[in-house]
Amino acid sequence: MSDASRPIHVFVVAPAMLCWGFEKLVRTACAGIHMTGSAPTLAEALASPPGGPVDVLVVDLDEGYGEEALLHATRRFPVLLLTSRRPSAVLDQFGGLGIKAVVRKSDPPPEVVAAIEAANSAGGPDGRPAPAWGRLGTVGDPPADAEQARIAALTARERQLILAVLCNAPASGKVIAGRLCISEHTLRNHLTSIYRKLGVRNRLSLHAYAARHQLDQPISGT
Repeated sequence: MSDASRPIHVFVVAPAMLCWGFEKLVRTACAGIHMTGSAPTLAEALASPPGGPVDVLVVDLDEGYGEEALLHATRRFPVLLLTSRRPSAVLDQFGGLGIKAVVRKSDPPPEVVAAIEAANSAGGPDGRPAPAWGRLGTVGDPPADAEQARIAALTARERQLILAVLCNAPASGKVIAGRLCISEHTLRNHLTSIYRKLGVRNRLSLHAYAARHQLDQPISGT
């Protein structure tokens, strides 16, 4: 079984009402995200071990955490910051601490989910590189030439499949495969190759990546 099929385990540090709303949001938006637990403060979250695995620690930055507290958190977990501020301003202040992603509380659910996936893909405190995208303010973006190398590794057929998936966003894999005159199994194999080459996890994160890198545009000469 590939990692893409494993749920992302999220622990949320925020006031109780925000934790409740966050859990409802991710449950509705993405079945692949599981909320392991929550704590009202970062000190409480770090003082005792979580009740389950933690792939991403989501922290409400609006509770006033400073550099020292966030540094303790990033040394143990991939950290995503929730904020009411502009992500770029947050990164200017905390970008050197190893924060994996920043997302606004007002962003729509797909962008929040994409931010969680970006933080998870970025790996743990050892700083393994991973792609990041969009206006989510993810930290540690690979250089532009590295991203171009990822995209250049796609075959012409894979580029066509990406366009088909983007143009049929609400459709199931079975429907998309039928429109391409291929089997659903073949489509899954192609998508697995695409996810591996681009460093994304699923169709939702593929949409975010493709929008950032203009992969939603017809290929020249086709």
